[in-house]
Amino acid sequence: MDPLWIGCIVTLIALVFLFSGMPIAFALGSSSLAAMFLFMDRYQISMVAENVFEGVNDFGLLSIPLFIFMGMIAAFTRAGGDLYECFHRWLYKIPGGLGIGNIAACAVFAALTGSSPACAAAIGTMGIPEMRRRGYTDKLATGIIAAGGTLGILIPPSVTMIVYGLATETSIGKLFIAGVFPGMLMALLFSMWIPFSNILDRRKMVAAGVALPKTEVYTFSEKLAITVKVIPFIVVVAMVLGSLYTGWATPSEAAGVGAFLVLLTAMGLYKIYRPKEILNILMRTTRESTMIMMIIATSFLFGAVLTNLYIAQTLTQIIVALEVNRWVIMFLINILLLIAGCFLPPVAIILIISPILHPIVTGLGFDPIWFGIVMTLNLETGLITPPVGLNLYIVKGIAPEIPLSTVLWGSYPFILLLFLGIFILCLFPGLATWLPGMMIG
Repeated sequence: MDPLWIGCIVTLIALVFLFSGMPIAFALGSSSLAAMFLFMDRYQISMVAENVFEGVNDFGLLSIPLFIFMGMIAAFTRAGGDLYECFHRWLYKIPGGLGIGNIAACAVFAALTGSSPACAAAIGTMGIPEMRRRGYTDKLATGIIAAGGTLGILIPPSVTMIVYGLATETSIGKLFIAGVFPGMLMALLFSMWIPFSNILDRRKMVAAGVALPKTEVYTFSEKLAITVKVIPFIVVVAMVLGSLYTGWATPSEAAGVGAFLVLLTAMGLYKIYRPKEILNILMRTTRESTMIMMIIATSFLFGAVLTNLYIAQTLTQIIVALEVNRWVIMFLINILLLIAGCFLPPVAIILIISPILHPIVTGLGFDPIWFGIVMTLNLETGLITPPVGLNLYIVKGIAPEIPLSTVLWGSYPFILLLFLGIFILCLFPGLATWLPGMMIG
């Protein structure tokens, strides 16, 4: 049978399992076994255990549980609230300053956690009620948190970038550094939209005769008091990124040192030293890490099946041979990623699709590090796009009284800004490639 027809059948089987409601790791494993029974020799099934083991037998994977541990420490303390309060006190005089403060807090917290849901949950728990209390509409308040949370997988260190680097054999350290400028760009675009939207909302409230809440005023000593608590975490993030940029440490080494320093900081500032509290953080880290590792293992098996059936190679040859502009193909790849992001979490998409797309992208002359950032921006969009936009449901859980439709409408402007970010990155690829090119070691 033609490899493309086999590919269509295998894809259909995978979709059936993925949308059946079973965990993603089991869905990928089941679809791989089904494809092996249907199209491969029986003796190859005996290689399943070896393929699964190979999927997780990589030293680079060590950085994933360490970065998750670092994020869990920050998520289970007052770090998120203090970050939020710090930026609010410094930016409250700017129009829309509270919303900008939430985006800034999300950006810093993203660098501590590497996880979008954790970022949205930690900052949103305090940010949404405070924004609503101070005159922000439900639509804008929820949209800010849903969009700000997406920065968790773009601003380094990012779990999804680690997974992409392992799946495509791309330098994880360079991917981390490549996300710095695009992360700052998206935070800036989000922040530029908030004052404009907030001013329009306030004018509507004044026209409707609604009294605007009073703006709180903070003294310099109050600003300084909260800043002292935030500085240690910012220093840890700077040290992690600095060690990667200068070549002093590998991602795994940087993750280990970063996790240790964040733990010491949390113990010193928030008195997190009781065995029960540490055990709770370790258990949550173990659960999260195990889930990701199982997805990695079974997706490696799925990729091996696609390769053995010559599906990925055939698709690559057909696309590369198309006599169309390479940007047309890149546009179609972006559409594919956007659609996939509406239904699947980022880690699953990267593990399933990136081994197929990587040879296509490099064959067309695109930089794989640049494409990793473009892919991440697409996956960010999927996090706030229905029907399975994870951040939308995180925000809905934080503010259950706000209708999901309101959260959706609040997210739409930020979805357009993410599209703009992808377009800017296509026009100026140096935003993602300049810093990695300057790295030492």
